[in-house]
Amino acid sequence: MAGVNLRPFGGGYSRAVLGIVTVAFLMLAGCGSEPESDGNAGSTTQSRLDGVRPATVRIVAEGTFVDPEVGLQLNAAGSGSGFIIDPSGIVVTNNHVVTGAALLRVYIDGEDQPRNARVLGYSECSDLAVIDVEGEGFPSLDWHDGEANVGLDVYTAGYPLGDPEFTLTRGIISKARADGNTDWASVDSVIEHDATINPGNSGGPLVTADGKVVGVNYAGNHDTRQYFAISPSEARPLIDRLRSGENVTSIGINGQAVTDGAGLNGVWVAAVASGSVAAEAGIEPGDIITHLERLELATDGTMADFCDILRSRSADDVMAIEVVRFANDEVLAGQLGGSPLEQKFSFADELADEVSTGSAAPYESFVTIADESGAITVEVPAEWSDVDGTPFSRDGAQFIDVRASSDLESFTNSWDTPGVIVTASADLASSYDETSYLDRLSENFDQVCNYAGRFDYSDPLYAGMYDMFDECGGTGAVYIIVSVMPEDRSAVIGVQIQINDERDFEALDHVLASFVLH
Repeated sequence: MAGVNLRPFGGGYSRAVLGIVTVAFLMLAGCGSEPESDGNAGSTTQSRLDGVRPATVRIVAEGTFVDPEVGLQLNAAGSGSGFIIDPSGIVVTNNHVVTGAALLRVYIDGEDQPRNARVLGYSECSDLAVIDVEGEGFPSLDWHDGEANVGLDVYTAGYPLGDPEFTLTRGIISKARADGNTDWASVDSVIEHDATINPGNSGGPLVTADGKVVGVNYAGNHDTRQYFAISPSEARPLIDRLRSGENVTSIGINGQAVTDGAGLNGVWVAAVASGSVAAEAGIEPGDIITHLERLELATDGTMADFCDILRSRSADDVMAIEVVRFANDEVLAGQLGGSPLEQKFSFADELADEVSTGSAAPYESFVTIADESGAITVEVPAEWSDVDGTPFSRDGAQFIDVRASSDLESFTNSWDTPGVIVTASADLASSYDETSYLDRLSENFDQVCNYAGRFDYSDPLYAGMYDMFDECGGTGAVYIIVSVMPEDRSAVIGVQIQINDERDFEALDHVLASFVLH
């Protein structure tokens, strides 16, 4: 894995956090416009905006981060903005400004020395965080109660470009509902506007002419003069939960979608919040989360799939996760809220010498297939394009089934062609367990193959056993049969795969890493 060139997907959109000490994960390219002044605002508008400055804060987050392009950044500091919503010192900002930092220094308007703050709650998917600043009696901002209609005059408030001087930039709302999927967040409700955002504005308020908060600034594209804020309809309910200490649609990382341009996609982890479910699972800065619940992440360059999975689960649900750790050249698998990460078993590494041939080129790509009902999904080589997902019944029991090969007839009737069968039955769950179902699946194979043994099998979702047969049909083919049950023991699942070449072990690894009974 050494030497892999990873890069963010980007697409022109950037987080408006400024790196102060080093150009690190906390600073992204593409931000160059200078802020505009509000010199044209009338005196009435100006007086209404006077309350925005004392309630807007500058946040300096210090810590150690790992950047996908630069690498380890020790004691790096990044600057963002935030705004006070309660006189007790409750501040709203962005997740990417604060999560994973060792300490936060918050600068209040009119004060030379920073105050300490602690994170109360965060959401990496909605890119929101709430922090509590030491002290009380602070001025605060109220939310705009009306609609955020197109054409509404708005102002970006904050501390851009590392400047301790407060800045306002003026614009209008240009789109009331914009796409919120980026390479670091997946926000459901987003406002697009043209009030310039620069590095350092992240987490600051977007306010109306009467000084009411109409959004939380979090992203911008200077090339197109498009800037984005999280709308109150998403922010306000989440903020109430975050300030109570709850983390929402989050595993506790500061990350972004990355690719190596050659098929490796995932969520790069720049920092991990201590005590989070990510930390408890053993996720470290510099890891790439490639799969969550067996779904490959970031294939579209965004955090959408990652966040959709989190939004479809409860905070205490156990979820299967797989990461690539370049520091040790390891692929690790485990569970969020369950078994911690450990090095993943690879049939390709362990059993490749069981077959006598290895002349075929590696499989170029893999695709997801499903049975007719969509209940079983699994990744197979794209070359295995002969697919059948027809269900069947046997001995009064119903089975769902999907099988694939480059030639299903040859796979079924000979030992010359590799292929896979994934079968599941809820009807047999009451009368069979993993062992007895494996006995049923493996029956009579020892008459045409050499029985190599029975072994324990487990992955982040399923546990059971597998039988291995070799020298099948006198061809040197290997046949693997896996029998597992889900944690709730609601069905028996069988996976069968024939291996004729070394590259078929890679296919086996993909199959076992991806098969799911939904």
